[in-house]
Amino acid sequence: MKALVLDINEWETAKGMNLTDVPTPELDETRCPADSNKCIIKPLYTGFCGSDKSIWFRHAFEEMIFDSLNQENKDYRICGHELLGEIIEAGSYSQNHYGYKPGDIVSTESHIFCGRCHQCKIGDAHVCSDHLIIGISTDGCFAEQVKLPAKELWRTDLDKIRPEVAAIQEPLGNAVHACSRVDLRGKTVAVFGCGTIGLFTILVARAMGASTIIGVDPSKTNLKIAEELGVDATLKVSSDPTKTPGPAPDHEIAEKIRKQCFGEGVDVAFEMSGSNQALNTAIASTRAGGDIILFGLSSGDYILTNFQDIILHGKSMHSVVGRKVFQTWYIASNLLMSRGHSLQDKIYDVILNKGKDTVFPFKDFDKTQFEKAITAHPKIILKHD
Repeated sequence: MKALVLDINEWETAKGMNLTDVPTPELDETRCPADSNKCIIKPLYTGFCGSDKSIWFRHAFEEMIFDSLNQENKDYRICGHELLGEIIEAGSYSQNHYGYKPGDIVSTESHIFCGRCHQCKIGDAHVCSDHLIIGISTDGCFAEQVKLPAKELWRTDLDKIRPEVAAIQEPLGNAVHACSRVDLRGKTVAVFGCGTIGLFTILVARAMGASTIIGVDPSKTNLKIAEELGVDATLKVSSDPTKTPGPAPDHEIAEKIRKQCFGEGVDVAFEMSGSNQALNTAIASTRAGGDIILFGLSSGDYILTNFQDIILHGKSMHSVVGRKVFQTWYIASNLLMSRGHSLQDKIYDVILNKGKDTVFPFKDFDKTQFEKAITAHPKIILKHD
């Protein structure tokens, strides 16, 4: 079968991924009893994630990919973890216990949780201590077929969710998880970093009752999209492309936010960029007693420039990773299917640009054209025939 793979022999010498022939997955319960709990899925649409972009440009996940491939004695990884697909074969346990059958339409949780560790046993499978990540530490869905555990799958109703949107329920779930950490009803909110998940956060925060939403980003393009999604105000961060900003907060941005929010600051700040400066600006922009949600990811040490401000003003910081399995999925799918707002339409019309230059045929994958697209749009979808 055809699959979009990362060849680890090219990690240092080339960027991107290659469409190539790889063995087709199969279920063989006689040889491998664990296959009884798995399904073979034919992808219909798959989403290209920020994680995939980091792999494409060799910015992240090297150790995780190399270590897992060494254990498997392989030199390539099939990438991709955002999936909408059709089950074409289900193992015996998958059928009897989960009720899956050929023809079922599903999406998937991207973190394959073990079900045995302490976190899994107490309901925190999203921080499983022995998890695998689809498309990174185990083969993913940028392929004609993918084999996945039945316990990871989420049924999807295409009569209520359009397929291009259904394919990106997983990243939307990141925003839903972030917005679920605190009660947003009637709250003022600032989103620091209006990339893909930041844009989803704007939509979800509004759907969950936020009264005022401010988008903060150095990119005019990102802020324009945020305006189309309905933010109440945007603030552009001044940036010098030749310099990495230090940890000190942007006091001008923080002051503008405070002025818009009773002179005190927002109730909830979402740090979605992974910038040290953005983190400290988010803290400075949050009112006493407010909350800072941390989703932006970056390696290395961070500096909190005014640590006592957090303690003396009773500000709370919450870190978010992945999605609550499957609580977040339940909320996300209900939000998409609800007729009470235009969440689904805005994702397709604005973030996916109605499919123009954002939906690409998998079988006709062109590396140069695809790289141009992933650097120009917040979200790209592959359509599998």
